[in-house]
Amino acid sequence: MELDIEDFNALREYLMARGYLKLGETVSLKKLSGGVSNRTVKVAWEDGRGYVLKQALAKLRVNVDWFSSPERIGVEAKALRCLNRLGPPGTTPAFLFEDVPNHLLGMAAVPEPHDNWKSVLLSRRIIPSHFEQFGLLLGAIHRESSASGAELRDAFADTTYFESLRLEPYYLYTAQGMAEASAFLRDLAREALYYKDSLVHGDFSPKNTLIYDGKLILLDYEVVHFGDPAFDLGFALTHFLSKAHHLPGERNRLASAAELFWQVYWGEISRLEWAGELEARVVRHTLGCLLARVAGKSPLEYLTQKESARQRDVVLALLVRPPASVPKLITEFILKIEAYAHN
Repeated sequence: MELDIEDFNALREYLMARGYLKLGETVSLKKLSGGVSNRTVKVAWEDGRGYVLKQALAKLRVNVDWFSSPERIGVEAKALRCLNRLGPPGTTPAFLFEDVPNHLLGMAAVPEPHDNWKSVLLSRRIIPSHFEQFGLLLGAIHRESSASGAELRDAFADTTYFESLRLEPYYLYTAQGMAEASAFLRDLAREALYYKDSLVHGDFSPKNTLIYDGKLILLDYEVVHFGDPAFDLGFALTHFLSKAHHLPGERNRLASAAELFWQVYWGEISRLEWAGELEARVVRHTLGCLLARVAGKSPLEYLTQKESARQRDVVLALLVRPPASVPKLITEFILKIEAYAHN
């Protein structure tokens, strides 16, 4: 029977058998929340050492049927090893081990105290340097992987998990229930698989980012693949703009921070050969993700029903004539949210 790391007695026996835990040694075990696709447990030793163990689930913990092979943990392990090399030092946890039969990945725990960036933003702490770091990190990942050659491209050529965990539940599921945007979303899903410009994280968001000692640390790599960098930008901008929608008192600050993120990122990649065609696709992916996060299989839980309906209507209005640039998209989204909120 496969190990269940949320069974702490079984987990202690596993750690002992693998030599990670010595006889008589004391550790604390804690379930970590925040994701729907994995079991996640922190193992902490009295001397301050810590591991985080992630175990992929076959059926995700959401209200609709959503399945994905737990063998995707192999992609995450491979991606973490790669990002340990490609990203700026300290921006990803150190890879420790992979257990293929148990669909398990071990990595170094981020030291305490740390905060989840999503929680920080929802508590109205908008710190521009965090957005700057986020842009620098994504720019480094895209730039360095783009220059790495065929070996990396081949290693991450498989898009199976990106399709089952992103394109299907986000774009294609939303397209089924939204006739007004169906053709746009289906085209966007095909486009996401057409471009092969860089490594794509596929889940680049504040939820998957911890803040330790003022520095951002990126987590969750199970849908990493070589593909269209525009998806990462659209995914991230969606989170910033959705929070700007949800927090009217911080709306302008979040909009400015979102533009800072984009400008810093652009400065990192603007000289690459594929950069010239990128911005228009970023706009489209942002619009697609803004829709998917209110009508897909994984809606943003902090948006009220009224806010979700408003975001849907605003994006559908923007799709009639999509903005020509990312800054214009940010401005027009905020203006329309304001206008719709006062109607």
